[in-house]
Amino acid sequence: MTPSAPARSARDVLSVVVPVYNEEEVLPHFYERLAATLATLPCDAEILFIDDGSRDGTAVVLAGLAIRDPRVGVLTFTRNFGHQAALCAGLDHATGDAVALIDADLQDPPEVLVEFHRLWKEGNHVVFGLRQRLEEGFLKRHVYHAFYRLLHSLSNIDMPLDSGDFSLIDREVVNHLKALPERTRFLRGLRSWVGLSQVGVSYERHARHHGESKYPLAKLFKLAFDGIVSFSTLPLKLALFVGMVVSAGGFLLIGVLVWLRLARRFDLPGWTSLMVIALFLGGIQLITIGIVGEYVARIYDEVKSRPLYLVARRSGAAARRAAAAVDVDVVAT
Repeated sequence: MTPSAPARSARDVLSVVVPVYNEEEVLPHFYERLAATLATLPCDAEILFIDDGSRDGTAVVLAGLAIRDPRVGVLTFTRNFGHQAALCAGLDHATGDAVALIDADLQDPPEVLVEFHRLWKEGNHVVFGLRQRLEEGFLKRHVYHAFYRLLHSLSNIDMPLDSGDFSLIDREVVNHLKALPERTRFLRGLRSWVGLSQVGVSYERHARHHGESKYPLAKLFKLAFDGIVSFSTLPLKLALFVGMVVSAGGFLLIGVLVWLRLARRFDLPGWTSLMVIALFLGGIQLITIGIVGEYVARIYDEVKSRPLYLVARRSGAAARRAAAAVDVDVVAT
């Protein structure tokens, strides 16, 4: 343990946050493996499922788990707010000394949490998974690979390659993340931005146990763009650089054409060259406006200050905690 490592008591509480969306088929298998893993840990645990507006039988399965296991709490959103919003809701409502983030599709093995917990007990503030192998399609594997390397090269913070949201985060870091006011959340970047001691654990990411991926390529591209815009202004600088280069080239071309016309009496016939130049410059302008527009859109979202999510109901341990908090408030008043 490092000299600055926070003290860990013998019986800490680990909160496991699980965002779910239409996962009724895999939930029983996931719960069994997670419960077996938690039984091997020298700590108490709570399991907080975030139902992100599921439209299948996920709510029924979660209700059964909440009745079966008193550690299970469920937050149900009013609609689908997205994976990052569900993770943030879990961080907001988790009460443990450390919070583990894991998806229910069993691509991230719950058994890895044992190693996460060991490294956290040694004093690390964040323990995150490093994907060594992706059992995905050819295209998605290469999209993942390119995304992480592009984000790493563009961002103004040091984000580890091939790391997703699968992690275990100390309460100190959780409190820092909860205090951040921004709405466009990219948690794997935000936890790197917080700093403190962080360590990665390599593991093999498996194929989905059941169902279809909730992150198709379109959502992956959106997540990638959110990460780039949230942690880098390089696209704006690149747009400025391209504009300056194109403008300089245009002025140079004008000078060359004037010289050819006056000194050599040479006239460039046809409209093809003019159309090519006009379309090229128009494309550059539209791309630049689009890049600026994305940053302006982020500002617009932040100014509106709408909540990241809305909770329709709480059940299980989450409902009991909410009722206890109300009782405490009544007694205090």
